[in-house]
Amino acid sequence: MNIAVIATSPRHNSNSLRFSKYIQKTLQTSDYKNVTVVDFHHYDIPSVGRGTVKKDDLTTFQNELISAWEKADLVFFVTPEYNFTVNGDLLNALHQLGSKDFAHLFNNKTFALAGVSSGRGGKVPCLELTTVINKIINFSNQYSVVSPRIYESHETYKNLDENADSVGNTIYETTVKAFIDYSLEVAKRWKA
Repeated sequence: MNIAVIATSPRHNSNSLRFSKYIQKTLQTSDYKNVTVVDFHHYDIPSVGRGTVKKDDLTTFQNELISAWEKADLVFFVTPEYNFTVNGDLLNALHQLGSKDFAHLFNNKTFALAGVSSGRGGKVPCLELTTVINKIINFSNQYSVVSPRIYESHETYKNLDENADSVGNTIYETTVKAFIDYSLEVAKRWKA
């Protein structure tokens, strides 16, 4: 199974990237080796109304994002919570890539959503993303599923060190593993 973990914070060395790398490490210890992490730090997708993503003229970042997403059976979106909502870069990317040229990105996929917070939070962006992704799947007449289990990574910087290793919070480790296992099971059932 090919897996993409997309860290959607534009901040350098963000908590979203840290959590994404932790997902990757957890998957790799479970023998899932085809796991790609994409970092939005190099994000360069033009704002809707100010430009478009051209499938035959992709930037390095756009190519990295689209290639990882295309190959993936399971796509994790890891989003920071900004003022109790989804970050604008991710919404813009979904609006730009939810077009006819990129509709295949929403076909035959399982999407799993995690919200990251430096405090308590992360649920609301995932709920909003569920609506947006499902609408794109529906509108573009694709066949994919958004996993119903979301994950809220609270106090991420306290639970994961700068190398994306757990600092030993057993509850955190157990709940992340349960989220990943659930997402994998949905992906397996969907692909069956």
